[in-house]
Amino acid sequence: MSELHVPWLQLAIVIPLLGAWWVARQRRPEATRRWSVLASGLAFLCTVGACVDFHTLRTNQAADGWDLFRDLTGRELLVLDQLSAPLLPLAALLYLLTALATLGDKVRRFSFGWTLVSEAVVLAALSTREPWLVIGLLAVEPAPAWLELRARRKPARIFILHMALFVALLLAGQVLWETGAAGPSSWGVVLLLAAVLIRSGIAPCHCWITDLFEHATFGTALLFVTPLMGAYGAIRLVLPIAPAEVLRGIGIVSLATAAYAAGMALVQKEARRFFCYIFLSHSALVLAGLETVTPIGLTGGLCMWLSVGLALGGFGLTLRALEARHGRLSLTRFHGVYDHTPALAVCFLLTGMASVGFPGTFGFLGAEMLVDGAIVAYPFVGIAVAGAAALNGIAVVKAYFLLFTGTRHVSSVPLRIGWRERIAVLTLAGLLLGGGLIPQLSVASRHDAARRLIEERKARQAP
Repeated sequence: MSELHVPWLQLAIVIPLLGAWWVARQRRPEATRRWSVLASGLAFLCTVGACVDFHTLRTNQAADGWDLFRDLTGRELLVLDQLSAPLLPLAALLYLLTALATLGDKVRRFSFGWTLVSEAVVLAALSTREPWLVIGLLAVEPAPAWLELRARRKPARIFILHMALFVALLLAGQVLWETGAAGPSSWGVVLLLAAVLIRSGIAPCHCWITDLFEHATFGTALLFVTPLMGAYGAIRLVLPIAPAEVLRGIGIVSLATAAYAAGMALVQKEARRFFCYIFLSHSALVLAGLETVTPIGLTGGLCMWLSVGLALGGFGLTLRALEARHGRLSLTRFHGVYDHTPALAVCFLLTGMASVGFPGTFGFLGAEMLVDGAIVAYPFVGIAVAGAAALNGIAVVKAYFLLFTGTRHVSSVPLRIGWRERIAVLTLAGLLLGGGLIPQLSVASRHDAARRLIEERKARQAP
């Protein structure tokens, strides 16, 4: 296995942990944000360095040269491959921009220290292929969000129950898979699939996401869902071993969830719940693409994974910026805030339409390939992908008109977007437009990753 020239992966994990320790010692809210942004920025630079270093090696896998993260058998635990190479910078960028765009009273409410711990866990999970290490990190990941809910004395029962069931199914499924003799059709695969469905919010196991957004800070909830760690668990734990019939069934369930969530987004009366259902619809589409196990469908799902992370990350940050100025937003009346925040209005519409694959944005080609792959894999329900995208587009436009038009908003204080928020949302908007205008590199990278995943699955499925 090739080695990276610099231990980028280990640095990207250790820096947020050291940053969390240092932030915990600070007493002033502005200092905690400043040090958190610095730690997240350094971690992001390390992930970019890892991605560039990996592509210069022109290899399928690469590990760090240090011995710090090796198991007792000498195997490398932190490994970068075609799948995780772009996912690491994406996750680190979301954490960086969320910390940077935290303003006003949210600086006191947002837990920067636990956010850095969560970033380290997510980056570690995305840097490993070992099943038990993936399971352990996915089991630890909900802890920072739960600790924030407990510190704010918010209800956490629904979130805890779902995450506890998710962890229990992961552990039981992996144990049964490794100790059973029935092969890929054993109960272990079924339990692992059930765990992935819960973590991904596939209906009817989606109520924990709406509950989390209702009670946690918007930033914490956004960072917990947008890296799509449920999809990562599906790729690492389920896809290589599950029979085709099982994957086909889970794909149909995911497509049904995508259509259901898109319809629910149309009728929501509160902005946070609207965002939850938009996210649920797109995450279900990504999971459906990953389960097609065809080159086109899997490539489309992987491309949509990146575009959904960027688009819905920017979409969520835009809603968060609006909440910082107006409080919880209702979708039962017109707000008319365009004159005060035109930049947010543009970013809201751009990121929202990019998430549904509007032409010229990063998600366009991914959505097209996902439709083609879904129709090949599921001839009778492939149209659900296009239908869900259409409903999501209508929901985004409807929310835009309700929030930014229809009346004139009168305010005695300036509501213009700040430079930190401008950097965050414009960075994501620029990546969405740039990826749409020059999609060749990303599509080629995702196609190589899809091809490798299919080859690995065939090798695991061979008698």
